Amino acid sequence: MKILIVSQVYYPERFSVNAVAETLVKHGHKVTVVTGKPNVGFQRKLPEYRKVKFEQKDGVDIFRVNLIARRKTHFTVILNYLSFYFNSKRFMRHFKEEFDVVLSFSISPVTSIACANLYAKKHNVKHVLMCEDLWPESTVVTGAIRMNSIFYKILYKWSVSLYSKCDKILISSPSFEEYFKNVLHIEDKGFKYINQPIILSRNKLEPISYSNKFNILYAGNIGTLQLIDNMVDAMKLLKGQDIKLYISGMGILSNKLAQRISTENLEDVINFIGPNSIEVVESYVVNIDALIVSLKEGGTVGKTIPNKAIQYMSYGKPIVGIIKGDGKDLLAKANGTVFANEDPESIKEAILKIASMSKQERLKLGSNNKSYYDKNLTVDQIVSAIEDELIDSK
Repeated sequence: MKILIVSQVYYPERFSVNAVAETLVKHGHKVTVVTGKPNVGFQRKLPEYRKVKFEQKDGVDIFRVNLIARRKTHFTVILNYLSFYFNSKRFMRHFKEEFDVVLSFSISPVTSIACANLYAKKHNVKHVLMCEDLWPESTVVTGAIRMNSIFYKILYKWSVSLYSKCDKILISSPSFEEYFKNVLHIEDKGFKYINQPIILSRNKLEPISYSNKFNILYAGNIGTLQLIDNMVDAMKLLKGQDIKLYISGMGILSNKLAQRISTENLEDVINFIGPNSIEVVESYVVNIDALIVSLKEGGTVGKTIPNKAIQYMSYGKPIVGIIKGDGKDLLAKANGTVFANEDPESIKEAILKIASMSKQERLKLGSNNKSYYDKNLTVDQIVSAIEDELIDSK
């Protein structure tokens, strides 16, 4: 098949869409991606991409439209979203190449799929959406917009319009279907639950060695939904235990996290190593004793499966899960996680529980996670499921 993929983010930005596109090529399909100029995680458009409109990478044809770089302010985030919305639609109006099907990735924002709807209608092909984030739900949960405000009502109508124009919606968490049907009142999109694939690394780096007795790692967004403050409070309770938490990532709470570690003298229990590539993170994972995955409870977003949960399972390490909903259900099936509630005392107890286990007990938990991943969640398995839906739509 000739497959057109639309995603606002793509390599060198590190998201699951990269693995999908590259694996579809390996399965024998002709894949073209329409995306933006790389900027997420870089706080600017990369200089080497400013004049790049087309390139080929790992067998994928990549067309890049211009956009305004996403920085730390809400204003630049809005400009980033709107610039891709308008520029990608302008590109599609003049894009004449024919495809068998369109696959879009709705990570954030949902407005990024507008150009996919435009192309599908203009060329009379089906549009399959891989939904990895819910709008306008995400804007409310993150505190960007208040429920029932005029901005929420505008985004609600806009989101319903965009989702309704898709022919099929693949959902990355089972609870998404409930949101579509009960909140957005969209029921006829042949919803199919397919997990996100993990983010693939490109090479292996020298593993990090640790001097502490027990070490645990969190890697991901540094935000309110990830319960970062709760983790910090839990580690304060563990001072003197020879246990250390390593945190890798960036987000709206990055500066606050660094400040808390300094002002509260937590350097002995927390090491904030900042934003890192997946390769650097994996160098920390090799000798780590456990990983921590977290998601604040509340709304449909609080029930979802974070991509890092699947990523962690692939590493074959024990997990501390501060999570409810679909994410907890998935991790529970693998039987390699010690769960905690959101309060610092519960997080502390879960960490102590794994820390007090024998090496063999921890290896068993990690083995359970890896075994479940290998049987159900490999990139090839997930992409094959997506591929089946594309063939069916065609």
